[in-house]
Amino acid sequence: MIRRTAFHVIPLVAALVVAGLSACQPAAANDAQALPAPTVDAPKSAAAGEQTAVLAGGCFWGIEAVFEHVKGVHKVVAGFSGGVANTAHYDEVSEGNTRHAESVRVQYDPAKVSYGQLLQVFFSVALDPTELNRQGPDTGTQYRSVIFYGNDEQKKIATDYIAQLTAAKSFSAPIVTEVVPLKAFYPAEAYHQHYFSEHPYNPYIVINDAPKVANLQKLFPTLYQPEQQVVDVQLH
Repeated sequence: MIRRTAFHVIPLVAALVVAGLSACQPAAANDAQALPAPTVDAPKSAAAGEQTAVLAGGCFWGIEAVFEHVKGVHKVVAGFSGGVANTAHYDEVSEGNTRHAESVRVQYDPAKVSYGQLLQVFFSVALDPTELNRQGPDTGTQYRSVIFYGNDEQKKIATDYIAQLTAAKSFSAPIVTEVVPLKAFYPAEAYHQHYFSEHPYNPYIVINDAPKVANLQKLFPTLYQPEQQVVDVQLH
């Protein structure tokens, strides 16, 4: 397990880091592909009001950054799901035995982006769904890939989409993403929120997360929004 650290890098050093590491992006990021849209999806409708999706797939910094750049998304919060409230703290979750997964809560306008489209982005650019209990340099059950569904409709869309991608042999290995009911979501500490925008020159961000956002823009230009949707998070 690699514990990530939060720090700033001064601009000159940052420039050197970017130049020196630009060729060291993870293979999963470089090999990202625009997967087909789900054949089963929720219709776009303003009548439904704001909706929520909770997803996990490796470090929440990168997942958060991807969805903050998706049109129709209003707010993304980094946090934890899968365990109980009293262990929903980064230091404890990092030990890998709390049952929590680093997750994001995505609040979105279903008139502008559908739940299925969010899953299409999730599987295409946000993670490698064939990696079990890890993503890139991060290992442990806290980095597992999970779709935490909030209702039966989300469950059906998610399970049908995984079956669709499996039948199409979209990946060279089996998809190991779990589809489980959402019991609770706990926001992470304040310093984890909007980490991508706050620390763009952190080497971890440069190597692991910036390519994901770049792939979103390249593969899904109609869904990409250049201005990151950053909303102050009220933690409790």
